[in-house]
Amino acid sequence: MTTRLQALAPWLAALWWGSLTTLGVVVVPLLFVHLPSPALAGGMAAKLFTAQTWLGTGCCLLLLLLNRPGQDRVDAGRAQSITVFVMLGVLLALLSEFAVAPRIVSRENLRLWHSVGSAMFALQWLCAGVTFWKVTRKVGSI
Repeated sequence: MTTRLQALAPWLAALWWGSLTTLGVVVVPLLFVHLPSPALAGGMAAKLFTAQTWLGTGCCLLLLLLNRPGQDRVDAGRAQSITVFVMLGVLLALLSEFAVAPRIVSRENLRLWHSVGSAMFALQWLCAGVTFWKVTRKVGSI
C-alpha cells in the first residue's frame, strides 16, 4: 500500500472516534434538552445513531483494508492488534443497530435495552479510541 493511502488510516480512525464522541457527548444530549418532547428527541437520536453506524462501518472497512498484514510499512503485530479493535467496534455497531435499536424503538423493556445500547456505544467508543491511538503511533514504538 502506498504511503499516501496509509496516511488515511489516522484520519479514518479520527473520524470514527470523533463522530462517536460528538454524537454521544454533544448532539444527543442537546436533542433531549431542546426538542419539545423526549419521544421526538428519541426518534431523532435513533436516526442519528443509524447514520453513525454506517459512517463507522465505512471507516472500519477502510481501516481493515489499509492495515492488512503484509502491506508495506505495516507491522504484522500492529495490524493484527488494530484489526481486533476495528472488528469488535463494527460488531458492536451492527449489533446495536440490528438487535438493540429495534427493541428501544418499540419501547420493549426500555430501561434494559437502553442500558445495553448505551454500554455497547461506550465499548464501541473505546474501540475507536484505541484504534485511533494505535494507528497514530509510529511503527516500532511502544
